[in-house]
Amino acid sequence: MRLGKYEIGDRTLGEGSFGKVMLARHVDSGKPFAVKILDRKRILSLKIDDQLKREIGSLKLLKHPNVVRLQEVSASKTKIYMILEYVNGGELFDKIELKGKLSESEGRRLLQQLIDAISYCHDNGVYHRDLKPENVLIDAKGNVKISDFGLSALLQHLGNDGLLHTTCGSPNYVAPEVLANRGYDGTLSDIWSCGVILYVILTGSLPFDDRNLAVLYQKILKGVFRKPKGLSHGAQNLIHRILDPNPKTRINVEGIRADSWFRQDYFPVTPDDDEEDTRFDNMAIAVEELNEGDKLGNQTPILINAFELIGMSSYFDLSGFFETEDVSERMIRFTSNYSPDNLFEKIEDIVTQMGFHVQKGHGKLKVMQQNRGSSSPKSSGSLSVAAEVLEISPSLYVVELSKSHGDSSLYRQLCSKLSGDLGICESHQLLEPKPLISEINGFGGEMPIAAV
Repeated sequence: MRLGKYEIGDRTLGEGSFGKVMLARHVDSGKPFAVKILDRKRILSLKIDDQLKREIGSLKLLKHPNVVRLQEVSASKTKIYMILEYVNGGELFDKIELKGKLSESEGRRLLQQLIDAISYCHDNGVYHRDLKPENVLIDAKGNVKISDFGLSALLQHLGNDGLLHTTCGSPNYVAPEVLANRGYDGTLSDIWSCGVILYVILTGSLPFDDRNLAVLYQKILKGVFRKPKGLSHGAQNLIHRILDPNPKTRINVEGIRADSWFRQDYFPVTPDDDEEDTRFDNMAIAVEELNEGDKLGNQTPILINAFELIGMSSYFDLSGFFETEDVSERMIRFTSNYSPDNLFEKIEDIVTQMGFHVQKGHGKLKVMQQNRGSSSPKSSGSLSVAAEVLEISPSLYVVELSKSHGDSSLYRQLCSKLSGDLGICESHQLLEPKPLISEINGFGGEMPIAAV
């Protein structure tokens, strides 16, 4: 089956209640990927769409060598497709089960990567909340790849007290403050889970375990666990400092990185921040982050295929499924017959006349306006919008306007002006290629995507 620029084979990597994971390859590069294929109706009927939103919302923020990378999300009428980095080494759980336990040096290396990855997640406002060996994958080189962000939380999920309040996670790995149901710090609850994982890695057993959940939770709340035998003093000391039932005195990431046992042969991992994020709708781009001398360069538009075009139409639109905010508040697309060079030039002229400032770079225009008398780019009356041109055919282009932050009324005025002056038709709404969809529907089932 052909899914845009990916070809899905017949090898199943895993199956679950909501779908399966298939091995795929990139048509041009031949590189393998994992495609998570989810049944859309089942997700909605079981009301787990929030869980899927969390996973996608978290993964699209993260670019770290020790976190499974999300490449794309697409959909048909019945399926949702998540294109993920392929990790072929299996789960950490399987590795421990096979060997019984791992050596201190190997366990320390895995913990170092785990802490680096979790610290990066926290720095980007993502709290995993379900760390366990089953959700830690190992690649062919033996490196950690954190996966399954279905129970994760983002900054917007924090309460007014700055804490998380949803009780979730796997019983043996959940932190005591999560069970106490009085609010908890997502960074410290993740650290607790890392401590449980370290214990399991080095001993082959769980620090907290009981068939009776009530008894298990009492053990966790009290922080009572059997002292691991046969471990060095440094390893035992770090485990005790992490598995401190009091989050106020529990060691944090900085403390762990300063620990003498942890620091042995420690080489911090560098995040993949050099890769440019091609989307701006969920990013706050400040004026000072742009180089004044940055030039737009060659105005070559980005090519999009028919599968991506279908994804832009409201009929297949995923924005309402994955975003809590109305799509009209974040992104507007309209078609135009102007060439890319003319489009960028005309957009710049129009927005400048409207009182906006323009920054150029990376094949995009960034339109910005700051409220007079305010030093904050996110204050009321300010606006930051990215404009990008996508090519459908040599004579037809899509202009995509993405709001990163700012006043919604100003954004609507800007979009209305640009689409009215540069668009093809009088009704400039989200791109709606109905004839294309009508032709596709004639195929039936999932074949439209493969055919296109």
